[in-house]
Amino acid sequence: MTSKEDGKTKKQKEITVTDLPGVGAATAEKLAEAGFHDLISIAVATPGQIVEAAGLGEVAARKIINTARNSLNMGFESGTELLNKRAAIQRISTGSKAFDSLIGGGIETEAITEVYGAFGSGKTSIAHQLAVNVQLPPDQGGCNGIAVWIDTEGTLRAEFLQQLAKAKGMNPEDALKNFRGVRAFNSDHQELLAEKVEDLITKEGLNVKLVIIDSLMGHYRSEFIGRGTLAERQQKLNKHLHKLLKLATTHKLAVYLTNQVMARPDVFFGDPTEAIGGHIVAHTSTYRVYLRRGKKGTRVAKLVDAPALPDGEIAFMVTGEGIKDVVT
Repeated sequence: MTSKEDGKTKKQKEITVTDLPGVGAATAEKLAEAGFHDLISIAVATPGQIVEAAGLGEVAARKIINTARNSLNMGFESGTELLNKRAAIQRISTGSKAFDSLIGGGIETEAITEVYGAFGSGKTSIAHQLAVNVQLPPDQGGCNGIAVWIDTEGTLRAEFLQQLAKAKGMNPEDALKNFRGVRAFNSDHQELLAEKVEDLITKEGLNVKLVIIDSLMGHYRSEFIGRGTLAERQQKLNKHLHKLLKLATTHKLAVYLTNQVMARPDVFFGDPTEAIGGHIVAHTSTYRVYLRRGKKGTRVAKLVDAPALPDGEIAFMVTGEGIKDVVT
């Protein structure tokens, strides 16, 4: 590589938001307030989003986006490069080796994992376990990170987090300090809180590695009633989920969603239980797991959808010390 090419590469690596054409300090501040803190967030934005955030014209917005894309070299990658990126993916243990094996080693970063099931199936218990386990080092099933919990149903219990931390041999007070929880009171509030997670990362410098929403559809289900509101609900939900996926990809964190279920009246044989949210949730979720009660106090996890894993199901236990394998 010549010195000229080396200098060009170095310049591209060092480019910041204020180096983009037509972006001064004031415009950069407007962009940051709208969630566009770095080049990648601008590169994957639409011209309309930049126009709305910074008050610029569409031509200027396109120029900014194209410059950000060019500086990040967002072209096609070889299979080898993609494989190397996959090697950097982290996974958070559920506490059950069988459950981890079912989903490819644990809850994956840069992905959305949706777990659905009836009440009492273990969705929220797994969420509590993950919020503790994410703080562990990688060799113990964690990411040395922090969990952020958006609570839509009043299910978050700090005392249970303490209990699980003790069972893991952690300092309970440290475990609570390395956690952020908030109650969402409607769907708009839920969406706003999800967007504010980025502030915890970029402004407060927190190493957020897990975002939990328990549950995803609770508010949408209660606010949008009747078939006449379905299109509006799905449009809002689609936008919400894609922002979560962008957050997971941009900041290399895991998103864990719990979801409610309904019984399909047209199913006469087999399990009529189905997740709510329709195709929007199904297509956006990277991994989908169905939970149900099993025999003798066990829970059963069934892998419904995954990019490169076979269908399967396993049994696990929900105990006072967390998620455990079934002892045979």
